[in-house]
Amino acid sequence: MVYIGTVVGAGFASGQEILQFFSYFGLWGIAGLALAIYLFAVLGTKVMLIAHSIGASSYKQVIDAIAGRRLGPLINFFITFFLFGILVAMVAGTGAVFEQEFGLPLSLGLAIMAALAGITVISGLSRIIDAISFVVPFLIIAILGVGLYILFSGPLDFSWSSPQSATLPRWYLSGFAYVSYNLTLAIPILTPMGTLAAPHSLKKGAFLGALGLGACALVIMLTILSGAPEVTGFEIPMLAIVGGVSPFVRLIYSFILIAEVYTTAISSLYGFVSRVVSVDGPWFKLFTIFVVACSFLAGQLGFSKIVATFYPMIGIIGFVFLAALVYYPYR
Repeated sequence: MVYIGTVVGAGFASGQEILQFFSYFGLWGIAGLALAIYLFAVLGTKVMLIAHSIGASSYKQVIDAIAGRRLGPLINFFITFFLFGILVAMVAGTGAVFEQEFGLPLSLGLAIMAALAGITVISGLSRIIDAISFVVPFLIIAILGVGLYILFSGPLDFSWSSPQSATLPRWYLSGFAYVSYNLTLAIPILTPMGTLAAPHSLKKGAFLGALGLGACALVIMLTILSGAPEVTGFEIPMLAIVGGVSPFVRLIYSFILIAEVYTTAISSLYGFVSRVVSVDGPWFKLFTIFVVACSFLAGQLGFSKIVATFYPMIGIIGFVFLAALVYYPYR
């Protein structure tokens, strides 16, 4: 559940991320998704086993071990920078839900998510893991329940595609990029998980986590295709689709979406702050407050714009990390 919760967030549960990376390719997006899930299972296991074997106390140690002393610091720098970007995306996603679904000011959603993330991170790592583990099952039930209901409720047409609108030009590049940025940014949470569990548990967790991600992503992708192209213009495509079921279901999904956004926000915020200052140091709380204030300001750029432009940048940098991870045993 922690593995799933670290990967999914505003982009995933809203449908915007799946749309950008997979749905635009039509049914070919399934091939890209299958590639991504395989890599999540194999490479996610590898990261946690490396953390376990070296007894890593921070994700910097894992990256240095994987990429070496020359490349490691560069990747560490980019991961630290991108963690803040993901936090901004989560805060912006909350603002989009507040504005699109509740007719409330965008800034109110930004402020609430930024504040909740800051309070949780200040409370410590154990609270973060508890929050993620609690929220994820509800998200899985909501996605599978609503998605399968729509998919089995009537005749569907999956023939639509618009590859020219996709984030990357080919489905296999999208599959690699999706894993590269998600796995790279999940390292701050996967590292302590690797040191807290036995190797056989880590392998099972990564495998089951990848299957859970794959099942949810496939349902979201097919659901979006069934409503395309009308739903592709929304900031939150899944909420536009869920609205066709009933207003009550749409409201419930909105709250679950916000809760899932929250889990990714706290993991990104913790990873960023713990990399810049010591968790046990006197500046931890003050710097956390400063970071969430900055995320509130940056979140006003807009959710879909952040996903479409910022996430692919992370994916490109993540390619370097994935190459180093694959090469690790031969070093």
